[in-house]
Amino acid sequence: MNSDDDMPARRDDPLSLLRGEDLDPLSIAELEARISALHAEIARCEAKKQAASSHRQAADGLFKS
Repeated sequence: MNSDDDMPARRDDPLSLLRGEDLDPLSIAELEARISALHAEIARCEAKKQAASSHRQAADGLFKS
């Protein structure tokens, strides 16, 4: 567990701001575009997480030898 996980989120944290946005004024097309953008961001995060995990495994393997 990351020590930052115990810290309260900052008010200007992008994820907190995103969660707090009012969706009422958005049209269906705008909501669909937002959902598509969020799916793309999720895929980008997953790819980064996988790359970091692979890098970590390679480093662990190198130093365990």
